[in-house]
Amino acid sequence: MIRSVVRGFGASLPKRVLTNGELESMVDTSDEWIVQRTGIRQRHIAGEGETTASLGEAAARAALDRAGLTAADIDLIIVATSTPDNTFPAVAVDIQNRIGMHHGFAFDVQAVCSGFVYAVATADAYIRGGIARRVLVIGAETFSRILDWTDRTTCVLFGDGAGAVVLEGVEGAGTTADRGVLTAQLRSDGAHRDKLYVDGGPSSTGTVGHLRMEGREVFKHAVGMITDVIEATFGATGMTADDIDWMVPHQANKRIIDGSARKLGIPLDKVVVTVDLHGNTSAASIPLALAAAAADGRIKEGDLVLLEAMGGGFTWGAVLLRW
Repeated sequence: MIRSVVRGFGASLPKRVLTNGELESMVDTSDEWIVQRTGIRQRHIAGEGETTASLGEAAARAALDRAGLTAADIDLIIVATSTPDNTFPAVAVDIQNRIGMHHGFAFDVQAVCSGFVYAVATADAYIRGGIARRVLVIGAETFSRILDWTDRTTCVLFGDGAGAVVLEGVEGAGTTADRGVLTAQLRSDGAHRDKLYVDGGPSSTGTVGHLRMEGREVFKHAVGMITDVIEATFGATGMTADDIDWMVPHQANKRIIDGSARKLGIPLDKVVVTVDLHGNTSAASIPLALAAAAADGRIKEGDLVLLEAMGGGFTWGAVLLRW
């Protein structure tokens, strides 16, 4: 059985750091309020010349370096993003050109904060199907460009950044002891679209628009939806919460992260948290957290790692992989 194994990882963050203290001078909020309700203390904001594609390129190059590979070794690039540089072409095609890859194919996926989970699941399907052997999977966002900086309920939550992994098809025994992706569970329900959306687009308003969110409604659904896909993941593999070495959740809100872990019986010391440093970076949040935990030695080869996310749409999903 072919498994999609992580060969390398990388991350990239904008140079500018925006603290909660600075936000106090911009909108009616406070550091205490933001930390208490979200766990966020700072976020990175893209500056002049920093775009989704440039951040994604830097993360991709770092992942290739760690894997000991070059662009010539990659068959496919998938970028998860909701904030592309242009309506088209895809960010993935831009990054393909930036890293000097002139073969294979590249495309974007758009599932908002669940984007990286969707992208990993898609890459795994291409690898298992024999269409690609090595896939560069990138989550990259510049959410600061779609925020209403007068809306204190949303502008304090989000940040910019990019993370990437290289997945490679490797023959496994077909058991849960294999390294690589063991299962992926994806869901969506468009009935919730008005709870988290952007109020613009080429076909509707001809503008980029701004992010709008009903925070309480999103919070209300989040823990249940996350629990749903994780329980399905356990059902598909026969694993339990006790088997998990690390849970790497979408970094949206510390209360959602803690609530989900407790409901599933996963100890908080097994949960990777970077929301305090990065804020909500949407599709970039899981690969950024993965890169942080792998770089500092927490995540080691053979560890069982659970990825989970929920985003606008609503979309939600989970991936279970052995590092």
